[in-house]
Amino acid sequence: MPNGEYVRYVALGDSQTEGVGDGDDTIGLRGWADRFAEHLAAVSPGLQYANLAVRGRVAGQVRAEQLGPALAMRPDLASVVAGVNDVLRPRFDAAEVVGHLEEMFAELTAAGARVVTMTFPDIGKIAPIARPVRGRVFDLNARIRAAAARQGVAVAEIDRHPVAADPRLWSTDRLHTSPLGHARIAAAAAQAIHLPGSDDAWTRPLPAQQLPSRLQATGAELRWAAGFLGPWLGRRLRGRSSGDDRTAKRPRLQPLGATPGSPADTEAGSVV
Repeated sequence: MPNGEYVRYVALGDSQTEGVGDGDDTIGLRGWADRFAEHLAAVSPGLQYANLAVRGRVAGQVRAEQLGPALAMRPDLASVVAGVNDVLRPRFDAAEVVGHLEEMFAELTAAGARVVTMTFPDIGKIAPIARPVRGRVFDLNARIRAAAARQGVAVAEIDRHPVAADPRLWSTDRLHTSPLGHARIAAAAAQAIHLPGSDDAWTRPLPAQQLPSRLQATGAELRWAAGFLGPWLGRRLRGRSSGDDRTAKRPRLQPLGATPGSPADTEAGSVV
């Protein structure tokens, strides 16, 4: 909206949009999309928000499972963020992945929604073991930019700022951003759509910190491999996903402060 006011915001995506790394399944997940909705609500107090994202989903699954429900809610703003799970699969086709993203861009835009997406940081700088697939990320980012330009979609250019790879913006699993990282992404999305009150503060580097010794760094790598890489590889070998048997945390439009499943759900769902 020209004045920055939105009524219905729907988020589509995978674990990053679900909020993994910002809270947990006991206390609840917050995440960048929730934080972005808070920025929106500061401008539009009547905002209603749905989050359809589910961890582990690849781009084709996001399109197949989330696009239809999102369109039914008639959003005036939608975020579409997916592709990293595709990058990490043995078989990766950047054109196919971005084809799914562009179809979502096109259908949501045609339905009257303002759409925002984002690029991804160099994962080789975040998890050294992922360096062999960093070229996939660069290719994906270039294609996302091109698709967004064709469809008139706003892009939060996460990858163009070195702070995106600062370890303090990432959780211990190195696959999901920390609360600070989620906050920075939310601010980037707000700036991408020119939300009143947004600025480029999210791009600024964090204060310098002492680098770990080689021994400390090696120990951290071994702990990470045992605690996160091993279980992740195990799921891949079993054909399992972290999102198996999971559903969206906020499947219906509701006021930002409402608890999912509360009576406010029913009222918000009436706009679908």
